[in-house]
Amino acid sequence: ETPEDLKKLSPEQILIRWVNYHLRNAGVDRRIRNFQEDIKDSEAYCYLLEQIAPRENGVMSGPPLSEHNLEQRAELMLQEADKIGCRSFVSPKDVTSGNYKLNMAFVANLFNQYPALEPPEDMEMDVVEETREEKTYRNWMNSLGVQPYVHYLYSDLQDGLVYFKLYDIIRPGVVNWKKVIQKFNKLKINFEKLENCNYVVALGKECKFSLVGISGADINEGNPTLTLGLVWQLMRAYTLSILRQLAGGDSLINDAAIIEWANAKLKEGGKKSSFSGFNDSTLSDGRTIIDLIDCIRRGMINYDLVKDGASEEEKMSNAKYAISMARKAGAKVYALPEDIVDVKQKMIMTIFACLMARDMRSQQNGETS
Repeated sequence: ETPEDLKKLSPEQILIRWVNYHLRNAGVDRRIRNFQEDIKDSEAYCYLLEQIAPRENGVMSGPPLSEHNLEQRAELMLQEADKIGCRSFVSPKDVTSGNYKLNMAFVANLFNQYPALEPPEDMEMDVVEETREEKTYRNWMNSLGVQPYVHYLYSDLQDGLVYFKLYDIIRPGVVNWKKVIQKFNKLKINFEKLENCNYVVALGKECKFSLVGISGADINEGNPTLTLGLVWQLMRAYTLSILRQLAGGDSLINDAAIIEWANAKLKEGGKKSSFSGFNDSTLSDGRTIIDLIDCIRRGMINYDLVKDGASEEEKMSNAKYAISMARKAGAKVYALPEDIVDVKQKMIMTIFACLMARDMRSQQNGETS
């Protein structure tokens, strides 16, 4: 097969081939044909994780596979995935129910993080390194189940269709689908894609996004800086929309409200930590986020594992623990440990917002922290 042949495959077909490649290398007979029925028992995932993980991480297939209860096995499998920082997108129930979109996002993340493939010796390849920010945004979009699947952030957004689906998720009914061109005429394809992108920008302005200097042509051309600017505002709007829904729809949820909630929660939980904003340098050691998780889910944090944060290594250790425990607590966190250590204001905001959403859900469900 040539690279051109592979380009004709759908992302799902490529990922299934990748999983089966590693299952074959693992010396097991198991193969998959889909991300629904074939992954419900977690067996393929267990072998895949052991095959692709660096040996020093100690990922093993044995412990999960010895568990006969499928939901408990899925949880043990996800704990193994967590050893390589890949417990994202799926819950044990998502695995056992065969949730197609979320399982595909889970495997896509594994593929991006640990492909474990040897490049052919006789093939010259142009490698374009995906940035941390690009990966976060792309994974977020795919976790929402947008179609077409976003494989490369810029080229896959150039026709505007993914943007429209994101707008529709964030503000149902805001997109006038009669204005959207979904099937392109080969003779007018460039013009039609630009027309879509112009409407993308118009919708952004209607949603009160800051789009000064951004045109439809910039989106259509895949301008990295301006594309990232728009995508961030979509991600932020999505996060705030979830909070507004949980708060009853009419409540004003903004950065200040999230900061006020977090500090109040920390104080209520008897913690000494606090912060002034999402760019507060004291957040870099991860301890404030860890304390907040402990306030939301009492007893979840093992403080023996929490470092002082005096060195970069200790900060990173805390940050990884914070992200891992936030996800384990049920917060749909898309940020990465590096975002905490570097105090990336935008990503830090999403962490606190996701924790706030998790806390509000638990309050509504009558759970005790």
